[in-house]
Amino acid sequence: MGRRLLLTNFFLFTISLLSFLLPTLHALPLSTNSRWIVDNTGQRVKLACINWSSHLELMVAEGLTKQPVDVISKKIKDLKFNCVRLTYPIYLATNKTLASQTVRQSFLNAGLSNSIVADLQANNPSIIDLSLIDAFQAIVASLAKNNVMVILDNHVSKPAWCCGNDDGNGFFGDQYFNPKLWIKGLTKMAALFQDNPYVVGMSLRNELRGPRQNTKDWYMQGGAEAVHKANPSVLVILSGLSYDTDLSFLRTKPVSLSFTGKLVFEVHQYSFSAGLDWKTKNANQVCGNMTNNLMKNAGFLLDQGYPLFLGEWGVALSSISQTDTKYLNCLLAFAVERDLDWALWTLAGSYSSKDGIVGKNERFGLLTQNWTDVRNKIFLQKISVIQSPLQGPETSYRHSHKIVYHPSTGLCILKKPVMGIKLGNCSESDHWTYTPQYTLDIEGSYLCLKAKGLNRRAKLTIDCQRRGTTWAPISASKLHLATRLSKNTTACLDVDSDNHLVTTTCKCMRSDNTCDPGSQWFKIANANDFY
Repeated sequence: MGRRLLLTNFFLFTISLLSFLLPTLHALPLSTNSRWIVDNTGQRVKLACINWSSHLELMVAEGLTKQPVDVISKKIKDLKFNCVRLTYPIYLATNKTLASQTVRQSFLNAGLSNSIVADLQANNPSIIDLSLIDAFQAIVASLAKNNVMVILDNHVSKPAWCCGNDDGNGFFGDQYFNPKLWIKGLTKMAALFQDNPYVVGMSLRNELRGPRQNTKDWYMQGGAEAVHKANPSVLVILSGLSYDTDLSFLRTKPVSLSFTGKLVFEVHQYSFSAGLDWKTKNANQVCGNMTNNLMKNAGFLLDQGYPLFLGEWGVALSSISQTDTKYLNCLLAFAVERDLDWALWTLAGSYSSKDGIVGKNERFGLLTQNWTDVRNKIFLQKISVIQSPLQGPETSYRHSHKIVYHPSTGLCILKKPVMGIKLGNCSESDHWTYTPQYTLDIEGSYLCLKAKGLNRRAKLTIDCQRRGTTWAPISASKLHLATRLSKNTTACLDVDSDNHLVTTTCKCMRSDNTCDPGSQWFKIANANDFY
């Protein structure tokens, strides 16, 4: 026992020391400048995170029976995520009996087979006999070693899958959600990582919900003060009601804290957040409703000068349905326009144990079931544009322009030789301007975008006063770019099956719920040239 304790302490000291000797990509800690998250030099830091679950009954980060922890951390970095939203139950910080049992004991107590424990031993021999709280620290240290920032997310109190209206974990005062114990747990977790610069934020509670939820007993301010007192370096991230889809009550009940420069708000959005609308209603109408509701319920905080963190979103990557495709294209357009910080749900390709099933597949997982590969590489292409900052505080950029983003492909409109245009990497986008006359011009030239006719390729022209050169956003989604070809003919910018930019008849304008307008959806968004 004494030898194991000595080895444990030496291991934790080593990984802790390594995390602080590593060079950081940003000047940490992070803070806020109006609606932006910035580093210690004032430069924009965009959180492009992925969720990694550690809140289920085992209280161990998922995937450790499949891959070594450092392999997983490196893969996260290689896939261009700079941050992990690492979930945990509050009992990990407040229940010493639970937190002190080893990872091995947790697996065996849950009835998992010796062969699974052997897989854990083979992949992570340095973690298997650590206590659960020490193993959690080892995960954070591994991420730090790979220059991945961490947001500690209190997902639940009692370790379990989340979420249900009646699971006892939903709102302050529920069976397992004692506010005083919650603050005690937050304080301990904040203090535990106060010397680790890679722990850049703490999300105080995931998805408040249930029949008891109300604004009067929304105790987030008390949690925020406790966390800041224990660890003044971290961002304090507050969630709203109704599964973190509603912060609208803050319009009339603003948060008042004793500190500044650390407050971030969090919102979640899935296709099922709109019930069955994406399946049963017209996509343009649902997209318009979703973006309007996001702004009404949470996005207004951006205008009030606070960062907004899209803490959970995602689709079933094992097979993206037409319903989820429409939702995803709409959400990506919104995320590009507002340049949100975000965390994708989820990293896990499978769970060690969930719902009584060993090795249960996670359809939303970015990784495959055995955690060795990416489940959907096309999806990664689609989200690549939101993995880097597009905008930032005025002091951090030298020039502002527009990009024309096509969410269905994840690409932007670029100029090509002989007055042509094409779709390409958004990082290579030309600098577009969108004039009050609705023309799309390339800066520093006389060129603008022109429709040549119905079902013909769009081109660039220097004759920007004629028909076919004005592009107005239409439909409830405001994502169609329409131009008038003649007195009686209107067409929309489109992408054909060969990825050529063409103009075709505007589609999905009526109440047809089966129509997919994705090829005709474009977002004209602001972008900055950073110093």
